[in-house]
Amino acid sequence: MDPRVLRLPTAYLYGLDGLAAVVVTTTYLGFVEMSPAPPWLGLPLAVLIGAPLAVRRRRPLAALVVVVAAQCAATVAHITLEPYAPTAFVMYSVAALCPRRVAVGALAASLAAAAPAVAVAEPWPDDLGLVLFVSVLVGASWALGRTTRVRRSYEARAAAERAERAVTEERMRIARELHDVVAHSLTLIAVKAGIAAHVGPGRPEETREALRVIGTASRDTLVEMRRLLGVLRAEDAAPELAPMPGLSDLPELVTRASLAGVEVDLSVGGPVPDALGLTVYRIVQESVTNVVKHAAPASCAVSVEVSGGEVAISVVDDGPGERVLGGGGGHGLIGMRERVAVYGGTFSAGPLAGRGFAVRARVPLS
Repeated sequence: MDPRVLRLPTAYLYGLDGLAAVVVTTTYLGFVEMSPAPPWLGLPLAVLIGAPLAVRRRRPLAALVVVVAAQCAATVAHITLEPYAPTAFVMYSVAALCPRRVAVGALAASLAAAAPAVAVAEPWPDDLGLVLFVSVLVGASWALGRTTRVRRSYEARAAAERAERAVTEERMRIARELHDVVAHSLTLIAVKAGIAAHVGPGRPEETREALRVIGTASRDTLVEMRRLLGVLRAEDAAPELAPMPGLSDLPELVTRASLAGVEVDLSVGGPVPDALGLTVYRIVQESVTNVVKHAAPASCAVSVEVSGGEVAISVVDDGPGERVLGGGGGHGLIGMRERVAVYGGTFSAGPLAGRGFAVRARVPLS
């Protein structure tokens, strides 16, 4: 919705309707005093024409029926020949609040009732001009009301689309987070499970260490998955709350990678905002996971430097550089590129000359 559109409080609008009812009723009481109609007829008609305006938002169709009937009676009784302004006022509410079929029927019925009343009260051909004027005024009010209804319907659809888009974006974010968490942990678990199966009974100490790493990685992954999926639970199920990972969690990530056979040299300089820290962590996590998956045993250098209003991330290993081209089909590089694009940064990934693979990203702090 355009923030420039003025939205008045509901109570204030009802107050304006009540004021309009008082003004119209008072005006028609003045018409009654100047007309030949007896007071016992004119006074009730004045109240019936003005009072329904106060409830035109709550009961638009009922208010229109009463106002049109009273105005037609006032016209026939020669109380006034004003061009049905109260009817036009209520007609706007009917067109804005009622379904199209009801609004069209109300317009046709109102004009069909007003035309004979004017024809009876005014001699030919003067009645023709007044009928045309009444039709134009009431029809224009109806068209304005329909335009308002269409605009409100468009705003409601736009708001629903924005809400749906926000939900979709949130689900995509959760999907990226789950990919990073699961891919990293399952890679570590798979490597350690392979080691345990390979060494077997001949080297029980390494087998126990591999199983310990598998158990720790599994538990950590389950906790983080429960936290990420908590937003998708029912409202009465409170999700587990924990801080999102950031730069302070990189040493633990490096330790877990070393257990999988990848020696990581970590260098971190300078603090970053929490949201950006999560992006840096996920980029390093995905890059190290790829090293574990495709190049272990290998060594890897991770550098996170803050300077010149940006964060420079570099992950370089000495494994086979063609591994990603040969594997293909993954979503890790796409996810990293998307995370960097959110901040308007730059991202590159590819094999180095001779041997090794490098992932580099620059993300503005602003």
